[in-house]
Amino acid sequence: MSDPKPLPFIYQFGAGAIAGVSEILVMYPLDVVKTRQQLDNTNAYNGTINCIKKIVKEEGFSRLYKGISAPILMEAPKRATKFAANDEWGKIYKKAFGVTAMTQGLSILTGATAGATESFVVVPFELIKIKLQDKTSKFNGMGEVAKHIIKENGVLGLYKGLESTLWRHVSWNAGYFGCIFQVKSLMPKPKTSTEKTLSDLTSGAIGGTFGTILNTPFDVVKSRIQAGSTRYVWTLPSLATVAKEEGFGALYKGFIPKVLRLGPGGGILLVVFTACMDFFRSYHEGN
Repeated sequence: MSDPKPLPFIYQFGAGAIAGVSEILVMYPLDVVKTRQQLDNTNAYNGTINCIKKIVKEEGFSRLYKGISAPILMEAPKRATKFAANDEWGKIYKKAFGVTAMTQGLSILTGATAGATESFVVVPFELIKIKLQDKTSKFNGMGEVAKHIIKENGVLGLYKGLESTLWRHVSWNAGYFGCIFQVKSLMPKPKTSTEKTLSDLTSGAIGGTFGTILNTPFDVVKSRIQAGSTRYVWTLPSLATVAKEEGFGALYKGFIPKVLRLGPGGGILLVVFTACMDFFRSYHEGN
């Protein structure tokens, strides 16, 4: 059986943007906690709840949303690129391999390629977000950070950490979309809208969790590279340095808040994206 006919790019982009902003508004504080733990090599933020309490007590509740302007501006192009690129690459690969329906292998390949495409969009926003979330940050807004980076390192300075971001997004997207395909293939075909939503929520949450398990080590070193430490430059040597100096477990710093965000967050993403695409498909076919 062939997959549903893909909608024009603009609909994919719009659905991805709406899904991304919906997810970030709900889950952002966990991203702040994740970044703090990843940058911490003294165990000052031991535990998700402890970290939240410490940030609120020492810096105020609003600090849990510090730097959200960058992700909000990033989420639309980031998530839109993720889903749109996944659909577009899916069409290319199905044509290249002469198949009409997605397979497990193709879903992994398509997700990985979409992740690589997404990386080029998100790096400047990720860099600015990390600079704002760092406890030692003296910056007040994303414009101030961007101006400082360009002044110090030129426009290309906004792409610091591109290599580690590629590792992070390729691994997460391959795991996310590949797992979604596998979980959906094992679940009964939904017969009602409620069952469809539950299927999307379940497969998206499992996919988000699996993707997080795969990419957290890359995310840890990405955060340190983008925070400005000269000890971390390239991904694989940085992974070895962290494991050697702090133990293998340090590669999973921030894992709990990250998986709490991207597990349910992956479900939210897929549910909202699918709902938007269903709406756009009915609108497009009715005009």
